[in-house]
Amino acid sequence: MRHRKDHRKLSRTSSHRKALLRNLVTALFQYERIETTVAKAKETRRLAERLITFAKRGDVAARRHVSRFVMRPAVVHKLFTTIAPWYTERPGGYTRVLRIGHRLGDAGETAYLELTKTVEQKEKERQDRIAAAEAKDAALAKSAEKAPKKDKNKAEAAEEEEKEKPKRGRSKDGGAAAPARKRTRTGVKTG
Repeated sequence: MRHRKDHRKLSRTSSHRKALLRNLVTALFQYERIETTVAKAKETRRLAERLITFAKRGDVAARRHVSRFVMRPAVVHKLFTTIAPWYTERPGGYTRVLRIGHRLGDAGETAYLELTKTVEQKEKERQDRIAAAEAKDAALAKSAEKAPKKDKNKAEAAEEEEKEKPKRGRSKDGGAAAPARKRTRTGVKTG
């Protein structure tokens, strides 16, 4: 019977398991979505939701408690300033596990573990991505207008280099051309 045996061991020692879960929780808060196995996702979800509840408190003791578990100070800052305010009105259920199928290598069942977001947050992120893409396109167009002369000079220089390089094999006048490259023991050409 499994009375009072609550958590998954994940086939690891306790220290290895703790390090793994700390890394997964840190990555979840940093990237807001991670891909892992279903068992690891379920264990990580337990810890991540507790840490978000601590972050919602927002006091110094909660920050110290979270910073003992989360690996990077920048991620702790993001948790308290960005992620925790998303869930002020929500009593729980900050993360979700989306199963995505089996891995090809070992057929382990994989899943996405992600932070849940409201429709407004998703629309705002979409608008930000669109604005960033438009700004990038505008910057590329502006730089292309400024430097067409440099590109022409580079193209001409590349053509001249091609003409100067000796070709492999026999030249048309019958003389010997550049020597062939050496072969190594693995059969890969080098040189």
